[in-house]
Amino acid sequence: MGKWWQQTTAVTLLNLRMLKERKGSSIAASFGIAGVVSVFVAILSIGVGFSRTMANSGAPDTAIILRSGSDSEMMSGLRHDDTRVIADAPGIKRSPEGGPIASAELYVIVDLPKRSTGTAANVPLRGVQPAAFEVREKVKIIAGRAFAPGKNEILAGKGATAQYSGLDLGSTLRWGENTWTVVGIFSAEGTLADSELWCDAAVLQPAYRRGDTFQSVHAKLTSPAAFTAFKDTLTTDPRLDVKVVRESDFYAQQSQAISSIVTFLGGFIAILMAIGATFGALNTMYTAVASRKREIATLRALGFSAGPVVVSVLVESLALATAGGLVGAFLAYVVFNGYRASTINFQSFSQVGFTFAVTPPLVVGGMFIALFMGFLGGLFPAIRAARQPVVTALREL
Repeated sequence: MGKWWQQTTAVTLLNLRMLKERKGSSIAASFGIAGVVSVFVAILSIGVGFSRTMANSGAPDTAIILRSGSDSEMMSGLRHDDTRVIADAPGIKRSPEGGPIASAELYVIVDLPKRSTGTAANVPLRGVQPAAFEVREKVKIIAGRAFAPGKNEILAGKGATAQYSGLDLGSTLRWGENTWTVVGIFSAEGTLADSELWCDAAVLQPAYRRGDTFQSVHAKLTSPAAFTAFKDTLTTDPRLDVKVVRESDFYAQQSQAISSIVTFLGGFIAILMAIGATFGALNTMYTAVASRKREIATLRALGFSAGPVVVSVLVESLALATAGGLVGAFLAYVVFNGYRASTINFQSFSQVGFTFAVTPPLVVGGMFIALFMGFLGGLFPAIRAARQPVVTALREL
């Protein structure tokens, strides 16, 4: 066994030292693998970033109440009397003044041009009640001021301001039956609210002829443990026909469709590119084996067994794949990590801003793919090298 390891080490080190003699083909194979890893990591970072934005938007001690059977706020509808019953339910946290920290809200879609392309995009305009700022503790005004109750004034999320034109302080916009003025910009620490516009719900209702109806209630609970009792109270109340969802669970569900699509497309594209990169690695290793045919035959004639030859070729291929995988992962991180973009949320049919997230699990997955391609690219050339007739090869000396 010791002799086998000695032979393997000697042949492997010799092969690795000879890589500089084949710089062109080696670099081409590595960069092919780097391209696959880079694309794979970059595409899947879209889904991870979107899911992270949605997951961070909810809190375990916050509940969202919708009409029973609704999958999103767009499909929900609540009467004014319903929202008052909900706000009086036990389990809702109270402000120092004694009022319930619950916001009955209205949700409409408005058009705004993207700064990058000028094309129209669906942007959510959310009518909120004063308690909304206490329900969503991450929301902080960073420029201007809060909208005044009863006035046609708008607050724009930091992400929306960066993505869309017309949201500078003092800008006026015409939506519904009102002309609105942007009076402030808020930050929500990269959560879903960053992509929204906020206004007074009482002003938004007549602007879109919604009467005294709402679509959801967002309520801060006394603790995460209070959710079950709060939910049971509302769902068993004969005056109501509602569903109660923990906010963190609600937004996690909202991200599933996008994440599934991105994962499927990313995997499909990566497979197509991986096939090409694997053939490139195969070609490189076959060329390497052919150029060392006499060298390998000489080693076999001197007593080296087939096993060390196979291992040495595989190690060489895996080394090229590792280099390519590291380069691809590095490029994906430098170019895409933290890159801000927006996409459609299929549940609300509105744009959601998010940042690409190149995470360690994605890098590990990319490296696994690189090593798998390297293994396949080196396996058949390695077997060929071990099986080539020694006598035939030596005749070429």
